[in-house]
Amino acid sequence: MADRRRHGTDPGGEAASRPSEARGPSGQETVRLALVVGALGVVFGDIGTSPIYTLQTVFNPSDPHPVPVSTDNVYGVVSLVFWSVVVIVLVTYVLLAMRADNDGEGGIMALITLLRRWSSEQGRRATGTLIALGIFGAALFFGDSMITPAISVLSAVEGLKVVEPSLESVVVPATAVIIVVLFMVQRRGTAVVGRVFGPVMIAWFLAIGAFGVVGILDHPEILRALSPTYALGFLFGHFGTAFFALAAVVLAVTGAEALYADMGHFGRRSITRGWLILVFPACVLSYLGQGALILADPDNTSSPFFLLVPGWGRWPMVLLATAATVIASQAVITGAYSVASQAAQLGYLPRLRIAYTSESTMGQVYVPWINWLLMVSVLTLVFAFRSSTALAFAFGMAVTGTITITTLLFFYVARVKWGTPVWVLVIGGSVLLCVDLLFVAANLTKLVHGAWLPLLIGIIAFTVMTTWRRGRELVTAERERHEGSLREFVEQLRNGTAATSRVPGTAVFLNRGKQTAPLAMRANVEHNHVRHDQVVIMSLETEPVPRVPVDQRCVVDDLGYGDDGIIHVTARFGYMETPDVPGALAVLDPAMTEGRLQPDQASYFLSKIELRRGKAPTMAAWRKRLFIATSYITADAAEYFSLPRDQTVIMGSHIEV
Repeated sequence: MADRRRHGTDPGGEAASRPSEARGPSGQETVRLALVVGALGVVFGDIGTSPIYTLQTVFNPSDPHPVPVSTDNVYGVVSLVFWSVVVIVLVTYVLLAMRADNDGEGGIMALITLLRRWSSEQGRRATGTLIALGIFGAALFFGDSMITPAISVLSAVEGLKVVEPSLESVVVPATAVIIVVLFMVQRRGTAVVGRVFGPVMIAWFLAIGAFGVVGILDHPEILRALSPTYALGFLFGHFGTAFFALAAVVLAVTGAEALYADMGHFGRRSITRGWLILVFPACVLSYLGQGALILADPDNTSSPFFLLVPGWGRWPMVLLATAATVIASQAVITGAYSVASQAAQLGYLPRLRIAYTSESTMGQVYVPWINWLLMVSVLTLVFAFRSSTALAFAFGMAVTGTITITTLLFFYVARVKWGTPVWVLVIGGSVLLCVDLLFVAANLTKLVHGAWLPLLIGIIAFTVMTTWRRGRELVTAERERHEGSLREFVEQLRNGTAATSRVPGTAVFLNRGKQTAPLAMRANVEHNHVRHDQVVIMSLETEPVPRVPVDQRCVVDDLGYGDDGIIHVTARFGYMETPDVPGALAVLDPAMTEGRLQPDQASYFLSKIELRRGKAPTMAAWRKRLFIATSYITADAAEYFSLPRDQTVIMGSHIEV
């Protein structure tokens, strides 16, 4: 029986498993208020700027399927916008989906994790199909993360043409500069960005709500549009018109998935409070005010949002709108970090370098590789399409697809995890899915007008993720076969079956666990025929706390062979800490390691796997090439684990896929 010995106390207790936060009622309220303000500056930018262009787009005469301006149609469209926001954002996301979290993380990848965790053996086939749908939904969200910054910033900077037509030539270059600056500041952390953007968005929501009230006071009859009878009457009484209008109405809910995906950054409570107290009322008031303005004069459909503002306030509103639409892209950028981080944890992407940017919230992450990929993609879209109008028809496709898949996955999780009665799921799911599918169908009518773009991005991302997942399974199985049992290998070294000579010094082999032998260790024995006096097989774990105390850092296991000189060490680090292997070894008690270790003189061995395309029919040839190409973005292990370069030995092995 292995003798497990722990250096320090168990960090798994309640006190150690929670992120640090301000103590006392006043401190907790300060933290909560700061999170709400941060959420306003990061999470709601996309959905909060939708009033600028939603009604204008619905009644746009250049649309392939224009909606005629009439009193009935105005009431119907405004009512349809309001109830779409209620059903999709408030009900689907805020009240339902955000209850399903994975250790505080939200988004479609969190739902996939829950599916895998709670699915029954009988539902394995159904679960596999739903997981595949979920991965495609996450892939669509990456498409949204590329399109939203491009169209948001373009639409804001295009205001220069309204102020001064001669400035049209600087729109695209100015947009590119703003986008570069926006992505450059991401490494400072979501909380910092949120604190800067939060006050701007608070001013934004207060302003659009106030001007909405002004419009409502001029024509209070628009309040009748809050009745669902107008939305249903428009949808079923004028289905041909209303159906095509849905492709533009969906603009009112773009950004809904970001609320869920960013839950790990700010928490469900902060996002819910921000939505209910400020964002939702302000947006509704703005839509109602614009509807009242159009009722007064149909010509106001050209720009109802800005025309709702009195002449003295239009210049300041243009500047505020520019800031708000730039901020709008922040929601999907941070959401993309969360989705990518969770996808890597689930094995759908390689190990990426992830920077945790908050002491209090583990979900606040910055993923450099995703950041630069998004920046290049957004700049490409800006220079390729050169106007927000050209991108408009592509805007809703990714959103509606992700929303529909999220709804489907949530109801399955609700049944498996919470045991929700089938009749409740059938009634609730049927209503919500019918609404979602109507939006999807309406956006498919724009396929040839630009809706193909997010679908193409989604298909590419889906192919990369599923290919990596499949290739990883093949490599893991082959690697385990090469590695063999760790305990059996140690037994061979102990009884002399493996012909080796002992040499002085300490060798540290990094490994994924203690079930299998490190490939580098096997190679050292089989080819060099040596083993060191002290052999440390080390595994690293990340705990859900910012920092792990030094006296709780390591767990030592002698693998059942006493003072044989071979031990296994599990080193635990907090999510705010950079894994430091030499530092962890330096604090180990000599009594537990059969002699004091000298990390500054130790040799560190890494197992490097070289992937080769084999002839076995495991995957199509093009997928094998894609898998091998994707492997090159994996974070450098020596740098990631803080290993001294001049003491690190990389021993390679090749595996065919």
